[in-house]
Amino acid sequence: MRRGNLSTDARQEEGSAALEFILVGLILLVPIVYLIVALGAIQGQALGVESGARQLARTIATSDDAATSDARAERVIAAIVEEYGIDRGSLTVDVSCAGGGSPCPEAGATLLVTVSASVPLPLVPAVLGMQNFVRVPVQATGAQKVSRYWVSP
Repeated sequence: MRRGNLSTDARQEEGSAALEFILVGLILLVPIVYLIVALGAIQGQALGVESGARQLARTIATSDDAATSDARAERVIAAIVEEYGIDRGSLTVDVSCAGGGSPCPEAGATLLVTVSASVPLPLVPAVLGMQNFVRVPVQATGAQKVSRYWVSP
């Protein structure tokens, strides 16, 4: 009789394992896929900010004067925004010299360029301004020695 009861129980459970596997798989798979997409977006923007800081420091430090460096820096910023898809409104650039004091940049000084941006998370709806609160800040600093031929304004 025991054998008969087991076969009756087995027939009642038939086919539910596949359904459970699919249901649990979806419940686990959707957050993992979202996490991968979100981390990819953050990493892409972080690479853009890092590249922007490095290139801006190089561009400003190798320029001959302030007017040339400003024009070249604007072109670099435009290229970085276009290449990496960074929101221009959230992008901030801070230029300073190591040690402070005298006007920056000046010949022979070490130039520090800090670029910051905020990355919106994907698939966040524009309801009640949530897209403005659900952002991840990214920041990078690039350092470069200013050319000794720099002409102060």
